[in-house]
Amino acid sequence: MSFVLLNSILDYHHLLSMDTLVQFNSVSLRVYLVQEHDVETPHGRIHCTMKGMPKGDRPVILTFHDIGLNHKTCFDSMFQHEDMQEIMQHFAVCHVDAPGQHEGASTFSTGYEYPSMDQLSESLPLVLKHFGLKSVIGMAVGAGAFILARFALDYPALVEGLVLVNINPCAEGWMDWAANKVTALPEMLIGHLFGKEEISNNHDLIATYRHHIMNDMNQYNLHHFVKSYNSRRDLEIERPIPGGKVSVRTLKCPSLLVVGDSSPAVDAVVECNTKLDPTKTTLLKMADCGGLPMVDQPAKLTEAFKYFIQGMGYMPAASMTRLVRSRTASGSSIHSMDGNRSRSHTNEGNRSRSHTNEKRGRSHTDSMEGTANSSTALKSTEVSC
Repeated sequence: MSFVLLNSILDYHHLLSMDTLVQFNSVSLRVYLVQEHDVETPHGRIHCTMKGMPKGDRPVILTFHDIGLNHKTCFDSMFQHEDMQEIMQHFAVCHVDAPGQHEGASTFSTGYEYPSMDQLSESLPLVLKHFGLKSVIGMAVGAGAFILARFALDYPALVEGLVLVNINPCAEGWMDWAANKVTALPEMLIGHLFGKEEISNNHDLIATYRHHIMNDMNQYNLHHFVKSYNSRRDLEIERPIPGGKVSVRTLKCPSLLVVGDSSPAVDAVVECNTKLDPTKTTLLKMADCGGLPMVDQPAKLTEAFKYFIQGMGYMPAASMTRLVRSRTASGSSIHSMDGNRSRSHTNEGNRSRSHTNEKRGRSHTDSMEGTANSSTALKSTEVSC
């Protein structure tokens, strides 16, 4: 089982005798088993951290971080949040670190060729095989979101659902390439992870992540991962059209695209939304949120994740407390709880209008507010919270 309640001192000593790490959560009064593995692949070792034990045929939540981060700095704020513990009672979690990005990673040897984004996605079936996993629900950010999207495109039978934060489905443009060439790596990463508003106003947060990038990450390894992401090619996805081509390349699983309303990735995420199947995809734009929703708004993102999981048929009795108001878009803009701020960051009207249906959107919002166990939760169109 993925969680073991400390019912007695005897149980506790039994856990300590096991060949693994026991992590204690003081909020939920639960402990869960943590196992760290280096998975061998044709493109090098991939460091993975499994929390909990897989439950039968139920998928495992698999995460993948962005450039400049590892699984801890990217996901700890969310997965250690008290609201996330309910989900972790039902699902084991496998955190994947890109080669050389985990804590204490050794410097790559001379001549090591860092894997491309495509090669990283091709390595994930070996991760699943290593842990004996049949399928996953993916949660990823930025570069990790690109990798998991590619993985889902190539291995649709292995992916039941995707939560993609700050995904950019396009190859890097020449203007971005030129800008990155003249910008120091730490500052380039800060500009990639956070919006201008955050950089100007949230000095403590930016200082924390700048310190992490400069002092905790292996700079040589980090440079290779950043170079790999900046050399990515387009996902080459296409929105299916009723009566159109049958063989359109697009994500087949339910997908939740997430972006903060002041994130630098807003336009890229909206662009990705226009290329996916609207009956399987939801765009969630989070108000008062910057570049890392899992750090900035962990409770709100966890609530949205619960709805997403319920829409897939899991956790029908999960409690819903925080995400009490949502608004869907119609016409030329996406509305959020603070209105003007959300609109000022979007110009997607013409691109998104064709797949925004006001009637369907309102019924979807009602299902999020009133029926936590609705099987249609987070199924279509655009939502802001």
